[in-house]
Amino acid sequence: MSTDRPGADLRVRSSRLPLSGAAGTSPRARDHTRAFLEHCSPPLAPEVLDDVLIASGELVSNALRHAPGPCVLRLTDDGSRLTLAVSDSSTEAPVPRRPDLTAGGGGFGWHLLLRIAADVEVDRDPLRGKTITVTVPARSPTCGRSDD
Repeated sequence: MSTDRPGADLRVRSSRLPLSGAAGTSPRARDHTRAFLEHCSPPLAPEVLDDVLIASGELVSNALRHAPGPCVLRLTDDGSRLTLAVSDSSTEAPVPRRPDLTAGGGGFGWHLLLRIAADVEVDRDPLRGKTITVTVPARSPTCGRSDD
């Protein structure tokens, strides 16, 4: 599938990574995401790369923290946007909470995802759990522009 961007003949790329939830799951998901992003063409702006790595880390760590069992990370690049989706076994939707600035109890992740993403969706299935999908523009509006 090609995009309609002038001069671009990009194909949709995707990846699926099942994660067990065992020790090392978060670093494995981060490394997988980074490797996927390194093959984007044209290359991503550094701030887009950082945002997607943060979003991926938040999605996976929250699935591991709040849902029993394994989860699945899906990544898609269609040339204009990056989509990250994490499916887990919990049917509970995320609940934003006040960030804990003193005791280290978290509360930052959902707020951060909402700031990074162009779109966030939560799809719940009472038999299978939920999937949280985050969409991030693949190309920064300032990519290729000079401040000079």
